[in-house]
Amino acid sequence: MRTSIATVSLGGSLTEKLTAASRAGFDGVEIFENDLLASPLTPEEIRTRCADLGLRIDLYQPMRDIEAVPQDEFARNLRRARRKFELMRRLGADTVLVCSSVSPLAVDDDALAAAQLARLADLAQDFGIRVAYEALAWGRHVHTYDHAWRVVEAAGHPALGTCLDSFHILSRGTDPRGIEDIPGEKIFFLQLADAPLLAMDVLQWSRHYRCFPGQGGFDVAGLVGHVLRTGYDGPLSLEVFNDVFRQAEAAPTAVDARRSLLVLQEALGAAAPPAPAVPTGVAFAELVTPDTEPVDALLAALGFARTARHRGKPVDLWQQGEARILVNTGPAVRRGDTQLAAVGLRSPDPVAAADRAEALLAPVLPRRRSPHDAPLDAVAAPDGTELFFCGSGRWRADFAPLAHAPAATDVRHIDHLALTQPWHQFDEAALFHRSVLGLDAQESVDVADPYGLLRSRALSNADGSVRIVLTVGPAPTHGTGGAQHIALATDDVTAAARRFRAAGGRLLPVPANYYDDLAARHDLPEEELRTYRELGILYDRDAYGVFRHCYTQTVGRIFFELVQRDDGYRGYGAPNAPVRLAAQHALRAVTGG
Repeated sequence: MRTSIATVSLGGSLTEKLTAASRAGFDGVEIFENDLLASPLTPEEIRTRCADLGLRIDLYQPMRDIEAVPQDEFARNLRRARRKFELMRRLGADTVLVCSSVSPLAVDDDALAAAQLARLADLAQDFGIRVAYEALAWGRHVHTYDHAWRVVEAAGHPALGTCLDSFHILSRGTDPRGIEDIPGEKIFFLQLADAPLLAMDVLQWSRHYRCFPGQGGFDVAGLVGHVLRTGYDGPLSLEVFNDVFRQAEAAPTAVDARRSLLVLQEALGAAAPPAPAVPTGVAFAELVTPDTEPVDALLAALGFARTARHRGKPVDLWQQGEARILVNTGPAVRRGDTQLAAVGLRSPDPVAAADRAEALLAPVLPRRRSPHDAPLDAVAAPDGTELFFCGSGRWRADFAPLAHAPAATDVRHIDHLALTQPWHQFDEAALFHRSVLGLDAQESVDVADPYGLLRSRALSNADGSVRIVLTVGPAPTHGTGGAQHIALATDDVTAAARRFRAAGGRLLPVPANYYDDLAARHDLPEEELRTYRELGILYDRDAYGVFRHCYTQTVGRIFFELVQRDDGYRGYGAPNAPVRLAAQHALRAVTGG
């Protein structure tokens, strides 16, 4: 199916938006009037630029407050429309969006609205233009798609049809099944947007919080299915008003937008990228560091042993149980803080996983490898983390074994990875991990940070052997906003914490007030509470089980978490996150690091 995007959905100048849309693979664009007015290019130059980029101008928008107004006002509207139609002819656009009126002059008179829209369509037809009438969710008198269709049907003009917008329909809770009663040839245009489910004024919701399909809580695919069953054969077009998207670079936002439509078409059966090869486990987590000493000391205290070294690169393999940490100090390492740079995912079919990633606009990264290196393909997540698709354990043959003392036995495997996202890529990252990797996403959670709210969203495979938590902080300059962490699964967090501390490791101190509250909320034995106080162990419980966890202090941008899940606990200790964040801020204020 053809795809299009409204220029208002992207940030930057009109030229930057058009270039980004073309490079992302869109077939067409909707030119938003404000973008044209602010552009130094003439309509003819914009038309030529679009043609050179392989873009069709599918829609010009918006034309507002046209119908159901007094005759003198309507005469002024027709004069305005004539000038816009002349501009559209120069631009090469043949469809205009007319929004249902919000003017205080508009009256509740469908017959008058139909008659005036028919006269507008007469004028448009003289210019070879079609009029697509859309019901705004906050329209003064017309605010549902079925009402807009009744007006269009009453007008009975061949150049007048309707525009359906998923946000305007779904934000009001309107049943979309009635769309199938509209003839497909009278649906002149389809605009798509998702949104988080919020209890707020619909105009503000629309203007600031729309997102791309699959990133919110609406059943956009279900609505599109109803539209397609009418015989509609126009483009799937994105119209997304979002403060974050408009402040971000146009190019990656356009790729995110196009990916959302590819995933939507897959859900509709209209496209068939390779099926997800859902990862079955975490093969390794790779840290890059300019200084190995504090990292090595932290891993050793956690009970890891340095078991092998890469045969051709300065990369060490540390292992305990099935948890594997790579420490990379190569010349290509950015001379900054220690951070998580890559994750190896065990894949049932690495080739299929890479093929799906490429089909969803996440190309395989070029890599320098020797003839003897394992053929590992990797793609970049939106935050730049490299994700490797690992088959059997063949990649470990790239490492030469080292003589080492036995590792401890506290840690069994990597429980989850927490990746802090750039502020403008949180929704993009969630869609990426869900669509490219085939992980299931939980609802977003807001967590109180001392400097604002932190958003968090967890994704996992069906059995929980792969868990990734995406977070975005309110104020990265305050010290913890850019931190990442690796959670290590243990059967006895108390023993693991004691062993870590005895080996010289430093646990994150937790305020005593937390344990007073814990005693009030849960009837725990006093001895157990004393142990938790001593070691900084946090406690949570859900409908399925119990979660005990504690944290190391941070090295660079990395800290570790020791977690004990009992009886099927499914969460991540989110109720304890505000305490952990405050403790990290307090420690940073004292230590300066």
